[in-house]
Amino acid sequence: MPGDTTPTAADLVLARDRLLRAAAVPRSAAGGHRLTPAALREALTDLHEFWLTAHAARAGVGGSAGAALFAVGGLGRRELVPYADLDLVLVHDGRTKVDALAERLWYPLWNSGVGLDHSVRTVGEALDVAASDLRTALGLLDARHLAGDAEITARLAASAKERWRAGARKRLGELIESVRKRWVRAGEVAHWVEPDLKHGRGGLRDLDILRALSLAQLIDRPGAEVTAAHVLLMDTRTELRRIAGRPRDVLRPQDGDEVATALGLEDRFALARALSGAGRTIAYALDVALRSTGASAAPRRVLGVLRRTPDRRPLDEGVVLHGNEVVLARDAAPGKDPGLLLRVAAASGRTGHPIAPAALARLAESAPEPRSPWPAEARQDLVALLGAGEGLADVVEAMDRGGLWARLFPEWGAVRDLPPRDPAHVWTVDRHLVQTTVNAARLVTSVARPDLLLLGALLHDIGKGRDQDHSVVGAALAAQIGRRLGLPAADVDTLAAMVRHHLLLPHTATRRDVDDESTIHRVVDTLGGDPVLLDLLHALAQADSLATGPGVWTEWKARLLADLVTHCRTAMAGGTLPEPVGLDAAQRTLAESVATTGKPDVLIERTAGQAATTITLATPDRPGVLSRAAGVLALNSLEVHAATVATHATTAVGVFSVTPRFGSLPDPTLLREQFTRALSGSLSLAAVLAAKERDYGGRATDAPAPKVLWFDDEAGAPHSVVLELRATDRIGLLHDIATALESTDVNVQWSRATTLGPSAVDAFGFTPPPIPDWRARITQRVLDAARG
Repeated sequence: MPGDTTPTAADLVLARDRLLRAAAVPRSAAGGHRLTPAALREALTDLHEFWLTAHAARAGVGGSAGAALFAVGGLGRRELVPYADLDLVLVHDGRTKVDALAERLWYPLWNSGVGLDHSVRTVGEALDVAASDLRTALGLLDARHLAGDAEITARLAASAKERWRAGARKRLGELIESVRKRWVRAGEVAHWVEPDLKHGRGGLRDLDILRALSLAQLIDRPGAEVTAAHVLLMDTRTELRRIAGRPRDVLRPQDGDEVATALGLEDRFALARALSGAGRTIAYALDVALRSTGASAAPRRVLGVLRRTPDRRPLDEGVVLHGNEVVLARDAAPGKDPGLLLRVAAASGRTGHPIAPAALARLAESAPEPRSPWPAEARQDLVALLGAGEGLADVVEAMDRGGLWARLFPEWGAVRDLPPRDPAHVWTVDRHLVQTTVNAARLVTSVARPDLLLLGALLHDIGKGRDQDHSVVGAALAAQIGRRLGLPAADVDTLAAMVRHHLLLPHTATRRDVDDESTIHRVVDTLGGDPVLLDLLHALAQADSLATGPGVWTEWKARLLADLVTHCRTAMAGGTLPEPVGLDAAQRTLAESVATTGKPDVLIERTAGQAATTITLATPDRPGVLSRAAGVLALNSLEVHAATVATHATTAVGVFSVTPRFGSLPDPTLLREQFTRALSGSLSLAAVLAAKERDYGGRATDAPAPKVLWFDDEAGAPHSVVLELRATDRIGLLHDIATALESTDVNVQWSRATTLGPSAVDAFGFTPPPIPDWRARITQRVLDAARG
């Protein structure tokens, strides 16, 4: 339109980008005027609102045109974060030619690439949709008029709020179901290493639910603590998106330091702890809110709360079930009854009913710490609580928020909300301890001392967060706690040993040769020949792995652990250890055939009931078998867990235990052809593996530095050593490390490879080559290869 000075959608995008670039300039820089997160949200809201108002007028949404444009979501709440979609509704009276009007509104935004969630409805249609769609009903609570006929917007907003107030209680079941499904998908803000700030439990969506319940007058307005948590989540989300330059709501550890600096915090660990506290505050507030409305109760319990007089049923001395909550008996005296706190907690864990907030507050005010040493009854209540299973997490969370958990375990403060430094972990350290205990509760029948298994699970990482070997620190703390709990001296020693050696079995099984007699005797000697401790550590290893993260506990790892424990138990009983397993008959036949033909060959053997498949690659004796074979297996997307290289009938034989990273096993003919070409040099494994890595997203740009460790007394053969590499995992890593070792004349006898999330721990056993400074030279070659 000639002479029209209305800004276009392109102008909006340009202004938005300029605002974000200017806002990103540090205040310390020349001319820098970095906006605070709140000021940036305010500026983005004003910018978009100004443009939409002008654009709507140009499109024909006039003041009395029978149509109105209003915003919901972040723009409706004036909380627009960088790169957020615009949630817009064109509402009309049914007489307006709305289709053409809508096209004029939406198309410029689509064409300019602005994220847009839109709808076109009459007032009646919008209310009908809200009646059947919870998300729409909640969204209309944030409706804010932008342009056009303000009476229509006001009528719709008022009707939507009135209908929500009138019908909210009937929609509680639908509400709680949607909340729980979202929590399952997005995890927890408080305890996940990569929290979803928007959808996670304790995130911004939960704040929307609290506001909606408050608007319906089902709960009071959220308090100051929840408001502060809201500000932190919004500021973190704003800075995360400003730094990332795109929509993102999941905070990764690698983003943490930059976001923390922008928010004035020391580092990502300080940010993680602050977010954890905020997430716990919001999650707890929503738990209590839903419980107070009866929405969080199971169906049969809902019937219970609808009765005029809730049931009161005694659960323990001084502990009563009132409706669906655990409360104190009327004659309970928390200040004079040091065991009451644990009886309440145990009753809550045992029954699955939450502790009433009033009971928690009363206990927090007056319950004393149990006097050391604890009486046997208190210790039994603690064990009963730890054995409660899934309900334990909620009980510990409720007690910890009121300062009651620290009253039992003062050592808990160092691990509370502590983010793990190992990327394989998905939980904060305190939640990992609780989750391990939950897992251990399922294994109590596999050990002779279920009480010690539960206590060991709860305390196995209690030494973290103190900048020392957490196993050593943790063992001392566990002994201190054990004595405070009143355990006999022998049990205190066992508990401390569990914590000190909780990594012994999984590390040995996955990084050493479990059939090696010296490996077995080293484990037995470390455990003092105690079979009870061995079984406790076996169960703890499983519970710990399952609580670490996806893929940490595998069938392969379970079998290795079981084999190691069986060998150790045999050695402890004075039995005869089995001879190391060499090549089986099929592998020997393969080697002899290769010796006859002089051509490389491949054998695939799959044993029923075992997760891993054994692949044997044989060639006339020559160096470099491990690297070539590992490269060919990686090329076919096979993950190697273990490898040995042997010689039989003048043939070099590499035996690999593998599982497909995805899909099925490759055709043996293809493996044979690629292995032959790799040995002859006609297939450049380095080039094809690099191309494969690029196809799968390339290497991490901010990967932590690889690390090499040496172990001189843990290999089977005399004078042999073990090299252990810890590095970021990638497709061709084992091939590259094997190539580096072979370049220093190392003949690897066996290898173990473990993948823990994005990390790999690869161990190699060999006899050092007769060259000067072999250790330093090998270390440098391996580190160079790991870096790529």
